[in-house]
Amino acid sequence: MNYLNLAFYKFTTLTEIPDLRERLKGLCVDLDLKGTILLSTEGINCCVAGTRDSVELLKAFFSQDSRFTALPLKESWSDHQPFTRMLVKVKKEIIPLGMPEIEPAKFTAPFVGPKTLRDWFDQKKEMVLLDTRNSYEIRLGTFDGAIDLGLKHFRNFPDKVRSLPDDLKNKTVVTFCTGGIRCEKASPVLMGLGFKDVYQLEGGILKYFEECGDAHYQGDCFVFDYRVAINSRLEETAAVHCCGCQTPVTAEEQ
Repeated sequence: MNYLNLAFYKFTTLTEIPDLRERLKGLCVDLDLKGTILLSTEGINCCVAGTRDSVELLKAFFSQDSRFTALPLKESWSDHQPFTRMLVKVKKEIIPLGMPEIEPAKFTAPFVGPKTLRDWFDQKKEMVLLDTRNSYEIRLGTFDGAIDLGLKHFRNFPDKVRSLPDDLKNKTVVTFCTGGIRCEKASPVLMGLGFKDVYQLEGGILKYFEECGDAHYQGDCFVFDYRVAINSRLEETAAVHCCGCQTPVTAEEQ
């Protein structure tokens, strides 16, 4: 395993973004890192891969900037470079929702840690698991009993939530996604629509895999790179993209 995959995001107010973009792009090129970094006034979303030394130098760069303290880093290894180029893009949102009033840096739902969620499953706690990912991601795997909203794009989330039964508003709702970023916006939407007891899985599925393996989770987790999917051991699976419909296909379906 020669390539270390580093993923993280953080909602934090960013200014002087063009300068930050140029410094990051230059550093990543010099370190021969590949992947994508999104920058916005609302924060940063990063997913890159390279050698251990290169990744550590990038982490050191961020550690020197007070805006990037306590980054929720997620790491995994692969035997090949899962990205083909290095992109540093400036976007309106690091995760598009189209609701500027939702500002996770100022307000979001409380987190529930992976081990606590596993305990809730073991204890058969009454709760609703709400998958905030797109349906093509969910077909590779999800938590036991989780609700698939049928999303084609995260922007559809508010409308889909409005169609949920009203009795769910009084239940404990746990939102989850791949790494946590979508839930930071999804959870405030739920609370604004009257859901009273909302949590979000800290670190998403990837952090859950790291700490709890596949307990109460069926299948793999889709990732947005050439690995397509990883299993509960954070290893690349045999899943591929269908050339016709561009949806992920498991090894059994091939």
